[in-house]
Amino acid sequence: MRPVLLSHIHTLITMSGALAQPAPPLRDAAVLIEGNRILWVGPQHEAETQLRNLPARPIEHNLRDHIVLPGLVNTHHHLYQTLTRCLAQDSGLFNWLKTLYPIWLRLTSKAIYTSALVGMAELMLSGCTTTSDHLYLYPNDCRIDDEIEAAKAIGMRFHATRGSMSLGESQGGLPPDAATEREDAILRDSQRAIETYHDRAWGAMVRVALAPCSPFSVTPDLMRESARLARSYGVMLHTHLAETRDEEAFCLARFGQRPLDYAEEVEWLGSDVWYAHGVHFNTHDVHRMGACGCGVAHCPTSNMRLASGIAPVRLMLNAGVKVGLGVDGSASNDGNHMLLEARQALLLQRVTDESFALYDAHRAGERRAISAYEALWLATRGGAAVLGRDDIGQITPGYCADLIAINLNRLEYAGALHDPLAAVVFCAPRGVDFSMINGHVMIQHGQLTTLDLAPVVEQHNAISQALINGD
Repeated sequence: MRPVLLSHIHTLITMSGALAQPAPPLRDAAVLIEGNRILWVGPQHEAETQLRNLPARPIEHNLRDHIVLPGLVNTHHHLYQTLTRCLAQDSGLFNWLKTLYPIWLRLTSKAIYTSALVGMAELMLSGCTTTSDHLYLYPNDCRIDDEIEAAKAIGMRFHATRGSMSLGESQGGLPPDAATEREDAILRDSQRAIETYHDRAWGAMVRVALAPCSPFSVTPDLMRESARLARSYGVMLHTHLAETRDEEAFCLARFGQRPLDYAEEVEWLGSDVWYAHGVHFNTHDVHRMGACGCGVAHCPTSNMRLASGIAPVRLMLNAGVKVGLGVDGSASNDGNHMLLEARQALLLQRVTDESFALYDAHRAGERRAISAYEALWLATRGGAAVLGRDDIGQITPGYCADLIAINLNRLEYAGALHDPLAAVVFCAPRGVDFSMINGHVMIQHGQLTTLDLAPVVEQHNAISQALINGD
């Protein structure tokens, strides 16, 4: 495999500094890649010296008008939901789920595979190079294997979380009994998924985590046993937590505890745990999570779509909580656009009870919102930390060659080229023009190189119609 040189980069954002001390942008920069690793990063005028040490002349990609960033990391998703967008449009979480559970019970293995291809393609075209996914119901012949096979086919770095539901309506849970599984079967298949697919190696393309769905769809016994199983194999844990007031009321009524207290009771605190949403954590909760190393997948668009509330991201960052971004399911976001999610995260933190004091606080040196750089941090370094990765999320020698490039010479950025980093966050988001994952070019001139999208979308739409219509 010949080395690759990304040359004449207009602006290179390495994300290699600390959150409080950003590494400065590099202008007229170059990146040298060998195999699946970044070998060298620096100014263009020094590139030729680096090439002398290589056994072969590299393949060169001239990115003269482009901004280059680390590949974006999506920490929470439900890929199968690309099949059921724009349903239950005016519902909060519980009623939304009640509407969609019966439709999702018609899912098949083919539906899981096809929806994963569509969702991953949309993510990749929006700048994502690593995604996790939370598949928590397995009707008919559905398997977590279907998603993993799709990730391998399209070439995306993938964290598959083997989700589960065991607490049905007859036991006081939210989902219909038909959407649940026996707990012994869940644990057996969770073990099988880990043993079959989890890769602990540096640069792994597939990792597995265990992910009982939520307090209102899983028993405390399954939460504990899943945690113990995961820790016996050294894999991570993921669940929905503190998403809505309804969930908090459920936890108080059933367990006599608020969501984070319940999580601690069932052994779900620690640096190997990340929660989806975290909208209704209070100040005490946030400091506990910062102390124990828990992570949070912040899903701003979904939280707005379902009227769940605004997660206290600024408070979390100040307390040392690991925070990444998640697009969440395409039925509660209706899109899979990671750059848009970074933009939403930035804007939503400015719509709080304290927003009127934002600018006075900024003058006093106290941050109450998040900046464009911090929004990109959440989408890159933050996401990598949440997923327990120390090999992605920045453009630094020794890291995986996962990066994206966006042409700045377009209408949406006119008037913003004085600050290209801010342009890709504040301005109307578009797709990326170039992408590499694990050293391989996945998007060239704005087009996927690994998948012919048209027939996949056609098949996806046919499956979607059949699901929704009950055919």
